[in-house]
Amino acid sequence: MHDEAPLDPFAGDPDDPAAALGELEEIAPLSSAEREDVLADLADLEVFRTLLEPLGVRGLTVDCEDCGRTHYIDWELLRGNLRHLLDEGQPRVHEPALDPDPVDYVTWEYARGYVDGVIDSEEGKG
Repeated sequence: MHDEAPLDPFAGDPDDPAAALGELEEIAPLSSAEREDVLADLADLEVFRTLLEPLGVRGLTVDCEDCGRTHYIDWELLRGNLRHLLDEGQPRVHEPALDPDPVDYVTWEYARGYVDGVIDSEEGKG
């Protein structure tokens, strides 16, 4: 599988500044429940994208606990991040998007509510 993460600019450099940090801790693999949650998120994401992208929604917002900022993540990057979490057991290093237009993004909760509304309206027609 091809890793979509950017290449390490210090790979192979004996003066890599990260070398001072020492060895990284080994990451425990995701539990079966955590894997199921990530797989469910991936499935939800595809439904959200299918219904919201044609309306001009470019992705979702995520409130980051690490940096305290809201991140605006497009559909493909969010999918890649979830796949990485599934494959590697840890999230990717992240950086906020450069000058996103918040109007183009919705929260996960909004997307879920929108999907639920579409389902309810379809059931009401039957």
